[in-house]
Amino acid sequence: MNVKYINPFLSSIQNVFDTMINVPFQLGKPNLKQDTVPLYEISGIIGLSGGVTGCVVVSLSKHIALQMVSALTGEKTTEIDDDSADAIGEITNMIAGNAKKDFPGENTSISIPSVVIGKHRVNYPKGVPIISIPCETNAGRLTIDIALKETPVPASVG
Repeated sequence: MNVKYINPFLSSIQNVFDTMINVPFQLGKPNLKQDTVPLYEISGIIGLSGGVTGCVVVSLSKHIALQMVSALTGEKTTEIDDDSADAIGEITNMIAGNAKKDFPGENTSISIPSVVIGKHRVNYPKGVPIISIPCETNAGRLTIDIALKETPVPASVG
C-alpha cells in the first residue's frame, strides 16, 4: 500500500478534527489489523473505486462520537440516534471531501461515506493488508483502518 494514498486521509482527518469539530488528536503507531471487525462500535466507512480500490474506516467509541456530534451541532448530545448518525456521516463526508482534493489517483472515485452503528464487520478488499492507526484524543480513542490497492486500468481499445 502506497503512502501517497494514505497521507491525504490522515491529513484530512487531522484537519477536520482540529478545525471543524475542535477535537485535536495524536496519531499512534500503525500496525497490521488481523480481522475485519472494527475496534469500536461506530464506524464511518469511505469506499474507493477505480484506479485505487478499498476503504478507509474511522472507528469511534460512543464517547468520542457523542463529543464529535456535540461539537459539530453546538448542542450537548447524549445518545446515538438518527440525528447523531447523520452528524457522524457529515463528519466522515468532510474527511472524504478533504482527502479527495489531495488524492493522487485521478481515475479514482471516493464514495459518499456510510455510517454503521453496533457490532459489525467491514468488507475490506481480499488480499490487501489492513493498516490500523490508533489515535488518542482528549475525549478518548479512535482508530483509522486503511486497506487500499492500486487497480490496473484496462488499456484503451482504439
